[in-house]
Amino acid sequence: MKKPTLAIVVPCFNEELCIKSTAERLLQVIADLIEKEKVSPESYIYFVDDGSTDTSWDIITELHNQTSAIKGLKFIRNFGNQKALIAGYESVCDLGCDCAVSIDADLQQDEWAIERFIDKFNEGADVVSGIRNSRKTDSFFKKTTAVMFYKLMNLLGAKIPVNHSDFRLISKKALEILKLYPEKYMFLRGFFNEVGLKTAYVNFDVKPRMAGESKFNFVKLMGLALNGITSFSIVPLRIISVLGFIMALFGFVVGTETVIEKIFFNNTPNGWATTIILLCFFGGIQICCLGIIGEYVGQVYREVKARPRYIKDTELK
Repeated sequence: MKKPTLAIVVPCFNEELCIKSTAERLLQVIADLIEKEKVSPESYIYFVDDGSTDTSWDIITELHNQTSAIKGLKFIRNFGNQKALIAGYESVCDLGCDCAVSIDADLQQDEWAIERFIDKFNEGADVVSGIRNSRKTDSFFKKTTAVMFYKLMNLLGAKIPVNHSDFRLISKKALEILKLYPEKYMFLRGFFNEVGLKTAYVNFDVKPRMAGESKFNFVKLMGLALNGITSFSIVPLRIISVLGFIMALFGFVVGTETVIEKIFFNNTPNGWATTIILLCFFGGIQICCLGIIGEYVGQVYREVKARPRYIKDTELK
């Protein structure tokens, strides 16, 4: 039986403190899998430098000169984590591999769990998704907002497993299917759960960062969440339609009551405070609804411009 060629995709942005140790540990994982005859000796690591401003690319180049098992791609500027992942997937598909595993550069995800990913792949799975056992390494705020996001996504119809991450294995077949999707702002966690390929799951523990700080701040996480919602659900737009109907119905009822009291009882209802409160309340809802509609319009606007997802600067093959 032919052993699969494994490509490990590692997106990185200003990770000069981690890259060397990350490369060493992932090379150990590959060597262990080769020794156990689970992957081909042609397996390799593929770093994607997402426009780093530190010495990350210099370190990747140095590692590439030391061994052909390390390859890399540098963006001309920062395009974002999801696009770095897509670039990595597309590049290793072109370079040649039977399956690809994506993992964060800080190796908070358990690199030794890759062996279980390979086992699931050999059993016939085209997508193997990593599921975090817990969020004990996260702050209370990040933990709470993450749980809320997954629950909201499932409520809106995008069936994404709770604590799912971008630590995953995808087959050559899945890589080829990904290339058929031209979306510029793709939400990969939703895509791989929607596409319909045979999927398996592997649970793993999250470790503290070995060095440096996370590059995902609140603004970037919110952007990722909004992109996920607008990419995979139109339920918010339908909620707006229902809210509009309820508001119109409420206005009609209140208006009818006012006319009846004026005609039959010659009485204009008091309640200036109530009127102001209602105006503020419904005005706030309207602005919120316009904001949601704006997100969808913005998503369409970005897609129809048909700009490239990313621009390559240098590639090491």
